[in-house]
Amino acid sequence: MPDPAADCPMAHMVRPGIIEELREAYDDLAVVCYINSTADMKCLSDVCVTSSNAVNIIRALPNKNIFFIPDRNLGRFVAEQVPEKNVILNDGCCPVHAAISPDELKELKAQFPNAPVLSHPECEEPILALSDFIGSTSDIIGYTKSSPASEFIICTEDGVEFKMSSFNPDKKFYFPKTRPCCKDMKLNTLENLLHVLETEENEVTVSEELSRKALVPLDRMLELAK
Repeated sequence: MPDPAADCPMAHMVRPGIIEELREAYDDLAVVCYINSTADMKCLSDVCVTSSNAVNIIRALPNKNIFFIPDRNLGRFVAEQVPEKNVILNDGCCPVHAAISPDELKELKAQFPNAPVLSHPECEEPILALSDFIGSTSDIIGYTKSSPASEFIICTEDGVEFKMSSFNPDKKFYFPKTRPCCKDMKLNTLENLLHVLETEENEVTVSEELSRKALVPLDRMLELAK
């Protein structure tokens, strides 16, 4: 890891024991684990998902009851797309997306009325309600490339701006006044990336058993994604 301190707060927002409790309560429960999760949580899950494939993967599962971890916002968004499933939400979130202010977004919309609002489903419900497009990071980037609009309001982590600007040098991108910036992601700099490539320091190792168990839901995701 370029910086061992870089982490994901949301990945740790699953209460110990809750998966076991829900498996006892529901005979056909499938635990669906967002890719932004710990190896330990993957070991307890039936399948992993990304924000791009979550809807299709859950729709493909035979299970009626779904426990979605760790992000309640992405889980709620998915539940709206698959009403035939009973999606149980975990009380976790991405602090960066959850902190995006509806009032600041409304100010931006008033300032740039012709700019569509593009939001990641990790945002809270009031933000999604004000959005013109909701999608994964890659979906948002793709939207800016294909849309005839020349300016956009972006509600996701601001690291996406570099990619969008690279593809669309003549277009403008506006973020809320309180920039949605993940301090953990920003710990991974070009300098410490070069350092670990040169020195091979900060190696992450897990036991063979943990690796084998955590790989199961990842393999299931790839199978269902076909």
